[in-house]
Amino acid sequence: MIQRPDPAEHDPYYERYIQLVPSDDLLAQLRKQLTDTLELLQSTSEMKASYRYAPGKWSLREVVGHMADTERIMSYRLLRVSRGDATPIAGFDEDAYAKAANYEAYPMHSILDEFSIVRKSTLFLLERITPEAWGYWGTSNNSKITARALGYIIAGHELHHRSVIQARYL
Repeated sequence: MIQRPDPAEHDPYYERYIQLVPSDDLLAQLRKQLTDTLELLQSTSEMKASYRYAPGKWSLREVVGHMADTERIMSYRLLRVSRGDATPIAGFDEDAYAKAANYEAYPMHSILDEFSIVRKSTLFLLERITPEAWGYWGTSNNSKITARALGYIIAGHELHHRSVIQARYL
Protein backbone atom coordinates (compact mmCIF):
# COMPACT_ATOMS: atom_id res chain seq x y z
CA MET A 1 0.00 0.00 0.00
CA ILE A 2 1.40 3.39 -1.00
CA GLN A 3 0.59 5.96 1.64
CA ARG A 4 -1.28 9.08 0.52
CA PRO A 5 1.15 12.03 0.40
CA ASP A 6 1.10 14.71 3.04
CA PRO A 7 0.39 18.22 1.66
CA ALA A 8 3.97 19.19 2.56
CA GLU A 9 5.22 16.68 -0.06
CA HIS A 10 4.16 18.75 -3.07
CA ASP A 11 3.29 22.19 -4.36
CA PRO A 12 -0.21 23.23 -3.17
CA TYR A 13 -1.36 23.36 -6.82
CA TYR A 14 -1.31 19.56 -7.00
CA GLU A 15 -3.67 19.07 -4.07
CA ARG A 16 -6.54 19.58 -6.54
CA TYR A 17 -5.54 16.29 -8.19
CA ILE A 18 -4.43 14.30 -5.15
CA GLN A 19 -7.68 14.96 -3.28
CA LEU A 20 -9.62 13.33 -6.16
CA VAL A 21 -7.99 9.94 -5.58
CA PRO A 22 -10.53 8.01 -3.47
CA SER A 23 -8.29 5.14 -2.44
CA ASP A 24 -5.09 4.66 -0.49
CA ASP A 25 -4.37 1.71 -2.79
CA LEU A 26 -2.73 3.69 -5.59
CA LEU A 27 -1.92 0.73 -7.85
CA ALA A 28 -5.45 -0.66 -7.65
CA GLN A 29 -6.81 2.82 -8.36
CA LEU A 30 -4.63 3.23 -11.45
CA ARG A 31 -5.67 -0.20 -12.77
CA LYS A 32 -9.35 0.60 -12.20
CA GLN A 33 -9.00 3.98 -13.89
CA LEU A 34 -7.57 2.37 -17.01
CA THR A 35 -10.56 0.06 -17.30
CA ASP A 36 -13.06 2.81 -16.49
CA THR A 37 -11.59 5.31 -18.95
CA LEU A 38 -11.37 2.82 -21.80
CA GLU A 39 -14.95 1.66 -21.17
CA LEU A 40 -16.14 5.26 -21.15
CA LEU A 41 -14.44 6.24 -24.40
CA GLN A 42 -13.94 3.20 -26.61
CA SER A 43 -17.27 3.59 -28.40
CA THR A 44 -16.70 7.30 -29.10
CA SER A 45 -17.36 8.20 -32.72
CA GLU A 46 -14.74 10.04 -34.74
CA MET A 47 -17.13 12.96 -35.03
CA LYS A 48 -17.55 13.13 -31.25
CA ALA A 49 -13.77 12.78 -30.80
CA SER A 50 -13.35 16.05 -32.72
CA TYR A 51 -15.88 17.89 -30.55
CA ARG A 52 -14.77 21.07 -28.72
CA TYR A 53 -17.18 22.36 -26.11
CA ALA A 54 -16.10 25.98 -26.69
CA PRO A 55 -13.87 27.92 -29.10
CA GLY A 56 -10.21 27.58 -28.22
CA LYS A 57 -10.76 24.45 -26.10
CA TRP A 58 -9.16 21.12 -26.88
CA SER A 59 -11.06 18.44 -28.76
CA LEU A 60 -11.85 15.20 -26.98
CA ARG A 61 -8.95 13.59 -28.90
CA GLU A 62 -6.61 16.29 -27.61
CA VAL A 63 -7.80 15.85 -24.02
CA VAL A 64 -7.06 12.13 -24.11
CA GLY A 65 -3.73 12.81 -25.83
CA HIS A 66 -2.93 15.36 -23.12
CA MET A 67 -3.71 12.75 -20.48
CA ALA A 68 -1.19 10.39 -22.10
CA ASP A 69 1.46 13.10 -22.52
CA THR A 70 1.11 14.31 -18.95
CA GLU A 71 1.25 10.79 -17.57
CA ARG A 72 4.45 10.17 -19.53
CA ILE A 73 5.99 13.32 -18.09
CA MET A 74 4.86 12.63 -14.52
CA SER A 75 6.07 9.03 -14.78
CA TYR A 76 9.46 10.25 -15.98
CA ARG A 77 9.60 12.63 -13.04
CA LEU A 78 8.62 9.79 -10.72
CA LEU A 79 11.29 7.54 -12.23
CA ARG A 80 14.00 10.11 -11.63
CA VAL A 81 12.89 11.01 -8.10
CA SER A 82 12.43 7.35 -7.09
CA ARG A 83 15.93 6.54 -8.32
CA GLY A 84 17.40 9.25 -6.12
CA ASP A 85 18.14 11.69 -8.94
CA ALA A 86 18.03 15.15 -7.35
CA THR A 87 18.64 17.04 -10.60
CA PRO A 88 15.89 19.66 -11.01
CA ILE A 89 13.32 18.75 -13.66
CA ALA A 90 11.82 21.49 -15.85
CA GLY A 91 8.12 22.11 -16.28
CA PHE A 92 6.30 21.88 -19.62
CA ASP A 93 3.74 23.88 -21.59
CA GLU A 94 0.71 21.62 -21.99
CA ASP A 95 -0.78 23.74 -24.78
CA ALA A 96 2.43 23.63 -26.81
CA TYR A 97 2.61 19.86 -26.35
CA ALA A 98 -1.02 19.40 -27.44
CA LYS A 99 -0.46 21.51 -30.54
CA ALA A 100 2.79 19.73 -31.48
CA ALA A 101 1.26 16.27 -30.95
CA ASN A 102 -1.31 16.83 -33.72
CA TYR A 103 -3.78 14.43 -32.12
CA GLU A 104 -6.48 15.50 -34.56
CA ALA A 105 -4.64 13.51 -37.25
CA TYR A 106 -5.19 10.19 -35.45
CA PRO A 107 -8.27 8.03 -34.95
CA MET A 108 -9.66 7.95 -31.43
CA HIS A 109 -9.01 4.21 -31.02
CA SER A 110 -5.31 4.86 -31.67
CA ILE A 111 -5.15 7.59 -29.01
CA LEU A 112 -6.92 5.28 -26.55
CA ASP A 113 -4.40 2.53 -27.37
CA GLU A 114 -1.62 5.02 -26.65
CA PHE A 115 -3.18 6.03 -23.33
CA SER A 116 -3.53 2.35 -22.39
CA ILE A 117 0.10 1.58 -23.21
CA VAL A 118 1.31 4.60 -21.27
CA ARG A 119 -0.78 3.60 -18.23
CA LYS A 120 0.48 0.02 -18.37
CA SER A 121 4.04 1.32 -18.51
CA THR A 122 3.32 3.56 -15.51
CA LEU A 123 2.00 0.56 -13.59
CA PHE A 124 5.13 -1.48 -14.35
CA LEU A 125 7.26 1.38 -13.05
CA LEU A 126 5.21 1.90 -9.89
CA GLU A 127 5.09 -1.83 -9.07
CA ARG A 128 8.89 -1.88 -8.91
CA ILE A 129 9.52 1.14 -6.71
CA THR A 130 10.85 0.17 -3.31
CA PRO A 131 8.92 1.23 -0.20
CA GLU A 132 11.80 3.51 0.79
CA ALA A 133 11.94 5.21 -2.62
CA TRP A 134 8.31 6.40 -2.39
CA GLY A 135 9.53 8.90 0.18
CA TYR A 136 12.42 10.24 -1.90
CA TRP A 137 12.41 13.94 -2.71
CA GLY A 138 13.17 15.72 -5.96
CA THR A 139 12.59 19.09 -7.58
CA SER A 140 10.13 19.40 -10.42
CA ASN A 141 8.93 22.61 -12.01
CA ASN A 142 10.80 24.59 -9.33
CA SER A 143 9.01 22.82 -6.45
CA LYS A 144 10.07 20.07 -4.06
CA ILE A 145 8.06 16.88 -4.46
CA THR A 146 8.14 13.22 -3.39
CA ALA A 147 7.82 10.15 -5.56
CA ARG A 148 4.65 9.31 -3.62
CA ALA A 149 3.07 12.66 -4.50
CA LEU A 150 3.89 12.15 -8.18
CA GLY A 151 2.11 8.79 -8.15
CA TYR A 152 -1.02 10.32 -6.69
CA ILE A 153 -0.84 13.26 -9.10
CA ILE A 154 -0.88 10.81 -12.02
CA ALA A 155 -4.06 9.21 -10.70
CA GLY A 156 -5.72 12.51 -9.81
CA HIS A 157 -4.88 14.18 -13.11
CA GLU A 158 -6.64 11.37 -14.98
CA LEU A 159 -9.67 11.60 -12.68
CA HIS A 160 -9.84 15.36 -13.18
CA HIS A 161 -9.87 15.06 -16.96
CA ARG A 162 -12.31 12.14 -16.98
CA SER A 163 -14.69 14.33 -14.99
CA VAL A 164 -14.29 17.14 -17.52
CA ILE A 165 -14.88 14.66 -20.36
CA GLN A 166 -18.08 13.38 -18.74
CA ALA A 167 -19.38 16.88 -18.01
CA ARG A 168 -18.45 18.69 -21.22
CA TYR A 169 -17.81 16.19 -24.01
CA LEU A 170 -20.19 13.25 -23.59
